[in-house]
Amino acid sequence: MARQRIHNSRAGSGSGNAGASWISYSDLMCALLLMFVLMLSVILYQYFTMMETKSAELDQQKLLIIDQQTMLDEQTLQLASQQVTLDHQNAQIAVIMTQLDEQKLELENAYIILGENQAELEQARTDLADKEAELIILQQDLANKENALNAAMVVLNQQQAALEKQTEKIEDMVGMRTQIISDLSVTLARANLSAMVDEDGNITLDSSVMFDSGKSTIKAEGKAFLDRFIPVYLEVLMREEYRDYLGQIIIEGHTDDTGTYENNLKLSQERALEVSLYVLSKYPADSPYAQVRAYREMLEQILTATGRSDSDLIYYSNGAINRDASRRVEFKFSLKDAEMIEEMNQLLQGN
Repeated sequence: MARQRIHNSRAGSGSGNAGASWISYSDLMCALLLMFVLMLSVILYQYFTMMETKSAELDQQKLLIIDQQTMLDEQTLQLASQQVTLDHQNAQIAVIMTQLDEQKLELENAYIILGENQAELEQARTDLADKEAELIILQQDLANKENALNAAMVVLNQQQAALEKQTEKIEDMVGMRTQIISDLSVTLARANLSAMVDEDGNITLDSSVMFDSGKSTIKAEGKAFLDRFIPVYLEVLMREEYRDYLGQIIIEGHTDDTGTYENNLKLSQERALEVSLYVLSKYPADSPYAQVRAYREMLEQILTATGRSDSDLIYYSNGAINRDASRRVEFKFSLKDAEMIEEMNQLLQGN
């Protein structure tokens, strides 16, 4: 059609140049338009081809994206599951942390208690060391006491032996005193002397026979009695079997309660002294007889005189003072260590 137009245009070119120019321009424009259309077709073809390619690529990418989205969804689900697991684990961790905090607190408390226990243990060790030291001291003290006890036992055994010996001596002494008292009673009775020997071996002489009232000079009647009494009395006490046991011969003067104590004391002492001197006079130191001199030497060692004033009065059964009996002179004797032996005897008897 275009060619027809061109041909027609050319056929009509004879009508003038203006028409020819227009035909050329139209052809050019048509050609250009054709070229444009062709180019546009090519471009569109390339575009749609490219679009198809891009669409295919896009579809592939969509598929890839869908796959990735699916994977992402799966991963999201996994992450959600893992998050749930993590949350559960976090909860468990929180519980564990709480338990750990509690255990930490308990551990701290345990450390505190342990520290206190260690302090108590150290104190206990210190106390134990002190107790051990005290025990050592006590053991040493016990050992010392055991040694002392052993020594005391030795001393006790020695004292026991001495006590047994002393007991034997006491028994001998008691028997000796009893024998002396018996011999005195028998001997005085045989000599027809009215002198009574009491259970202690004491002999009381009536003061009225010996002295005038208030006087200390021995009357003739008293001297006559003493001349008979003294040899008999001393003969018994100074026998060989009694001599080593005899401790003292005591002559005691006593008064009644008439007068002052001082005057009575002076009178009782003077009377006891007068009797003692009279006894000594019977055994002069220059006697030609050895036995007399021996008696004298013994008497000088054992004879004593003492005045008791009115300190030891004699009473009637109704409680009244017996002044006649209170005025008296007593002859007493003691054996060696008699007081100590008497105390030991009382101790043995539980008194």
